[in-house]
Amino acid sequence: MSKKLRKPEKKEKDFSNKIIKILAQNANKAFNYKQIAAILEVDDTKSRNEIIRDLKILAAQKKVVETEPGKYLVKAISQDYYEGIIDMTGRRTAYFVCPELEEDVFIPTNNLNRALDKDKVKVYVYNRRKGRRPEGEVIEVVERAKTDFVGVIDIQKNFAFVSTANPKMYTDIFIPKDKLGEAEQGDVVLVHIEDWPKRADSPFGSVIKVLGKPGEHDTEIHAILAEYGLPAEFPVEVEVYAQKIDTTINESEIKNRRDMRDTLTFTIDPKDAKDFDDALSFKKLENGNYEIGVHIADVSYYLQEGTILDDEAYQRATSVYLVDRVVPMLPEVLSNFACSLRPREEKYTFSAIFEITEKSQVVNQWFGRTVIFSDQRFSYEETQHIIETKGDIIPEEISITGKSYQVSEEIVNATLKLDKLAKILRRDRMNNGAISFDKVEVKFNLDNEGEPEGVYFKISKDANHLIEEFMLLANKKVAEYIGKQKKTFIYRIHDEPNEDKLIAMQTVIAKFGYKIDFRNKGDISKSLNALLNDVNGKKEQNLIDTLAIRTMSKAKYSTDNIGHYGLAFDYYSHFTSPIRRYPDVMVHRLLQFYLDGGKSVDEEKYEAKCLHSSTMEGLATNAERDSIKYMQVKYMQNHNDQEFLGVISGVTEWGIFVEIIENKCEGMVRIREIKDDYYTFDEKQYALVGATTKALLQLGDEIYVKVKNADLVKKQLDFNFIRRND
Repeated sequence: MSKKLRKPEKKEKDFSNKIIKILAQNANKAFNYKQIAAILEVDDTKSRNEIIRDLKILAAQKKVVETEPGKYLVKAISQDYYEGIIDMTGRRTAYFVCPELEEDVFIPTNNLNRALDKDKVKVYVYNRRKGRRPEGEVIEVVERAKTDFVGVIDIQKNFAFVSTANPKMYTDIFIPKDKLGEAEQGDVVLVHIEDWPKRADSPFGSVIKVLGKPGEHDTEIHAILAEYGLPAEFPVEVEVYAQKIDTTINESEIKNRRDMRDTLTFTIDPKDAKDFDDALSFKKLENGNYEIGVHIADVSYYLQEGTILDDEAYQRATSVYLVDRVVPMLPEVLSNFACSLRPREEKYTFSAIFEITEKSQVVNQWFGRTVIFSDQRFSYEETQHIIETKGDIIPEEISITGKSYQVSEEIVNATLKLDKLAKILRRDRMNNGAISFDKVEVKFNLDNEGEPEGVYFKISKDANHLIEEFMLLANKKVAEYIGKQKKTFIYRIHDEPNEDKLIAMQTVIAKFGYKIDFRNKGDISKSLNALLNDVNGKKEQNLIDTLAIRTMSKAKYSTDNIGHYGLAFDYYSHFTSPIRRYPDVMVHRLLQFYLDGGKSVDEEKYEAKCLHSSTMEGLATNAERDSIKYMQVKYMQNHNDQEFLGVISGVTEWGIFVEIIENKCEGMVRIREIKDDYYTFDEKQYALVGATTKALLQLGDEIYVKVKNADLVKKQLDFNFIRRND
């Protein structure tokens, strides 16, 4: 007789988290088990009994309160509920970041409850026992970080879906047929999320702009801007307003300013610069000291508060420097003409004038509005030529970057003296604990169509340092002048390095034979400087430079002055670039207001402006970084038959990241594509280990690779592993 198989018993359901979520979302209302069952849409007796049981357990655990027989309210103040930010991992899971918690809380996929990357959320935290990783569930999305997304549209018969290339956006977006706009199949579009119905797997949205076809140059550049909510052009009314501004230099205004048109003045900028917002003047004084003027475009003279032009500039907060274009903060009539300190033109400026000794000591200073006349415009390359040849240029004509011009002995002597003084300022700054981040910048030679023809590296030399030191001096002294008066001001602050990141960095650099001294703040900065100097020119330089920068806190704007760790300044602000940074405009306005005897302004109001400026700066930086990645992928598309020597710059469980030495392009070799052995990831060694040969592929190893795939939309390179460089 055959034995009858017994059906497995159904496990009891645990409704605890769902009950908590319902009560937390209705914190001021008490619920009984019937109401909870109705919301959960369960009507069987067994489930109702389980809800009754879980309510009593939660009450015993003091997670809910029984306000009257059978009615429950979430505990008003509970240590298990927190507000913070969602940080998606790219694997459909996330971490919850909250300053009140000692560690980030893991959020499994099924507990995200419609939260998206960087959303502000309320989370219930559980599994907080010692030795266990805390986990949580999103109870409420308090505020969306963004509602506009860029993606490729897939149009079906009665609806469409938009999929984004962002690995942290774990869902596509449903588009009803009547909200497609002008979109056609396969277009890159900007969509706005309007709603996310309870029972829907995807949020509902509408197409608000068609950006073009995937892979087309302008489409991808506009997609980068749209992804970060950055404008590609000015509204017509703003352009019209800017065109009507009186930009003439008139005598009545000159009378209100310090007239420095007869003082030797010149600009030094990148060779392809379109706007020149700073100039230096130089005069030797009878007492043997030097009067050095740092002259900054007086943008605030033209940019009046309360106008549509000022509102637009504030919203943008910064210019955006993409590989092939600049998206300016101000319309061209101001940024490239009226405010640009162009050669042989009179300009209104806001200046910091210093009397400086031979030892670069500031013995006198003056701040205020001026009028200047720029005698000449130099590129960094031209100034570097003067410095390197020590002015030994006879006849008095030089030709750098394809341009020939006369250069006077007066300008040569001024340049050499400024270089000498700048070197002393830099030396003193380093001795005080400043950190020297001269990271190599990747630049592209583009043809007339914006296609990359070649890659070159921008390296800071003496000419760059000359300008940098005098700009730093002006920024420091302006901040110091107001800071010591204890008046509300806008500072550029930079906190100390994150110790956990330094420890993690130490683990990596130890593999190359380097170490960091952690004993105190001063030792860390000296140790980092020594490290950056030691790796200069070596294969691991870019990797270690990048790691060092990542250990640093992010610089930001604030009215709360904590100093600038990286520069080793107690006071620091941004005064020198008002054409491209709105905080500098605010600094000019505040400085003039205080020079006129004004009382301290509302700190809370300006702190909000600082937060906005820091946020917009971060978005612009991300867009700039994405444009570089895009151009690197585009460049490598045309070199898919070429072998490249690269350095392993990262190791993960799914493969290795490789940075090509000759052009700094980075891509991934998937672990399954390495055919000479079966490799597994060894986290302790930051290496892939061959199962048979025990051979290692680790950070810093040199290998040869070829391009396997270059994805312009995802801005992603995949490499094939060719061989080791043994």
